[in-house]
Amino acid sequence: MESLRKLHAICIPLPAQGHINPMLKLAKLLHFRGFYITFVHTEFNYKCILNSRGPDALKGCHDFRFETISDGLPEDNPRGIDDLARLCVTLPETGRSSFRDLIVKLNGSSDVPDVSCIVSDGVMSFTLHVAVEFGIPEMILFTPSACGILGYLHYEELKRRGYFPLKDENCLTNGYLDTRIDWIPAMKGVRLKDLPTFIRSTDPNDLFFNYNSQSMSNSMKAKGLILNTFDELEQEVLDAIKTKFPVLYTIGPLSMLHQHLSLANLESIESNLWQEDIECLNWLDKREPNSVVYVNYGSLITMTKEQLEEIAWGLANSKYSFLWVIRPNILDDGEKIISNEFMNQIKGRALLVSWCPQEKVLAHNSIGGFLTHCGWNSTIESISNGVPLICWPFFADQQTNCLYCCSKWGIGMEIDSDVKRGEIERIVKELMEGNKGKEMKVKAMEWKRKAEVAIMPGGSSYTNFERLVNDLVT
Repeated sequence: MESLRKLHAICIPLPAQGHINPMLKLAKLLHFRGFYITFVHTEFNYKCILNSRGPDALKGCHDFRFETISDGLPEDNPRGIDDLARLCVTLPETGRSSFRDLIVKLNGSSDVPDVSCIVSDGVMSFTLHVAVEFGIPEMILFTPSACGILGYLHYEELKRRGYFPLKDENCLTNGYLDTRIDWIPAMKGVRLKDLPTFIRSTDPNDLFFNYNSQSMSNSMKAKGLILNTFDELEQEVLDAIKTKFPVLYTIGPLSMLHQHLSLANLESIESNLWQEDIECLNWLDKREPNSVVYVNYGSLITMTKEQLEEIAWGLANSKYSFLWVIRPNILDDGEKIISNEFMNQIKGRALLVSWCPQEKVLAHNSIGGFLTHCGWNSTIESISNGVPLICWPFFADQQTNCLYCCSKWGIGMEIDSDVKRGEIERIVKELMEGNKGKEMKVKAMEWKRKAEVAIMPGGSSYTNFERLVNDLVT
């Protein structure tokens, strides 16, 4: 009956891979510190994980269990990037009702402790209503960067000052997005195009703008805010966020803190929605140090056939080795992805896989750089391993992360949104052999060392995690 005396934390991420990963690491860390954990997937994702990792993938252990809620979408809906808008409509209602039923079920069970706290994704803020109903304290984990969060926090002010909605569609192409904003603290001179992209709409009722703005407002009702970053990286931005969220826990990089605490007992508990190709690690073993470009655009991004072809031939023409993650659904029209001509051109020096263990790849000494969409998980994992970046941001806070990587932290170079193979070839060569690439590598290693200090005993992230645990206990 010892488990019944434990504190019981429910951890519930947005049902997307980039949100599941950091929440699962936090859940494991809390389990390491003695919490009973219930980790909540949507029913759809639960089935996806069983399909990718096998029927025993979510058995967990006696005090780390998995449960499900409904996301409200039809079972045959693919839950791709084009379905995010529908998800934003169905989750707050169906998810809230389903989550409430789960709390009732858990608290009525004789073999688990009563729920003592909830750790919810910042964009799953409907859980706060349930938390208040049951009198359960809730913490919020926001998965974007601190600089991204600061951008979202000023959505309502952007609206009040007339920057949202856009006057007309021409504002997207006539240079208007280059307008500088001088009044956001810690982001002086930031351009409209550097802010999270949901402001780029002519519709005052834009679903994504209002969903994110409302999530920020709701999150202020939580007991505290958790961020996957470290003080030394984003101090000025964090100071600005604390004026709105005074109870703030910076505990990143989560991947490094997780690794430092050696949570080997939960190593088998993962939640990948696609099957990983681990053979790519053996392929990397045969490459020279710092000789391979890693290419991955995350779990949601889709692109046109033309964009993919330009990237493919830019990589091929660079003559460098590369490991490229190409999800089966990465094209927005579902056509055949790669030609035989291209495969013959890269034979012997490149490997294409559908998914991979990214953290292990970035930690491999053969990786010399990362061509990325600048999602925050990819960015902070690169920083954790001292890997410089080529940045091609798509949406949400990726543009903000790109700005900071390239202009503030000195670890990135940006590709024009209208990507061309010649630019890809040039920038890959600069990354791997040019002076700019060497400078970026030096800066990336400096940030890696600072991150290592942050997650060690006495470091800022380690200390903040201890504070988080103590605050959840009391």
